[in-house]
Amino acid sequence: MDAPAQRPSAVPGRPPGSSVERLAEVVGLLRRHCPWTAALDHAALLEYLVEETYELYEAVDDVARTDHPGAGLLDALRGELGDVLFQVVLHAQLQAERGSFGLAEVADGLTAKLVRRNPHVFSPDGALLGSFPASVEEIVATWHAVKAQERPGRTSPFEGIPHHLPALALAAKTLKRAGEGSGPAAAAQPVGAIDVPGSSDAPGSSDAPGSSDAPEAADAADAEGAPDAEARVGRELLELTRRALASGVDPERALRRAVLDYQQDVAGD
Repeated sequence: MDAPAQRPSAVPGRPPGSSVERLAEVVGLLRRHCPWTAALDHAALLEYLVEETYELYEAVDDVARTDHPGAGLLDALRGELGDVLFQVVLHAQLQAERGSFGLAEVADGLTAKLVRRNPHVFSPDGALLGSFPASVEEIVATWHAVKAQERPGRTSPFEGIPHHLPALALAAKTLKRAGEGSGPAAAAQPVGAIDVPGSSDAPGSSDAPGSSDAPEAADAADAEGAPDAEARVGRELLELTRRALASGVDPERALRRAVLDYQQDVAGD
């Protein structure tokens, strides 16, 4: 959990209550009267959930990359947020129809979790505290302690990491859970760094990627077959991910931005 760059002021705009209620109502009506929407189930929605999430990621990053995003970028962000919200509301509606839970229970659960995991802001009954003296390090440590109490059955720090994450994001998440990376979030992790083959090689050493001996090792690995080459490249990518985290860089976003810059350079835009 990253600390915000600055403390925001009160949220502007009108309260979302009536708008969210109307959205839930419209989704319910679609389920009853639209044959296409009525035919959807959780499994059928997974493809759309993944697609919409990636589109939202791109819209958020496009805004983050721009010092003064224009109306077009902000409209795109608002639209993609709506598409992901539709997925949430629809999945909750499916469960409501089964008598399990609905959107209200989803919101209640999230609110309770946020109150529970942020005792530096809220009292146990959800009331706002009078002062907020906690440091970022204390906040992160408390966050992880509360999470551990919520799920005492977990025996591995890597439980709960989705295996369907993109490989680079999966590597970064795994290393962070292992306590690697920079900043207080990593320092607060109770688990020591995992030992990865080749990770002890310092940049510039004779065995490190990019050294004078590396090409010979690479040629030998390639000569032994694709599986060995794949394993070598995988270890190098994991080590590069480790270095990115140690520098406070999100490797997934860094690679995405580098690819976009490359596309722009090649296209001559």
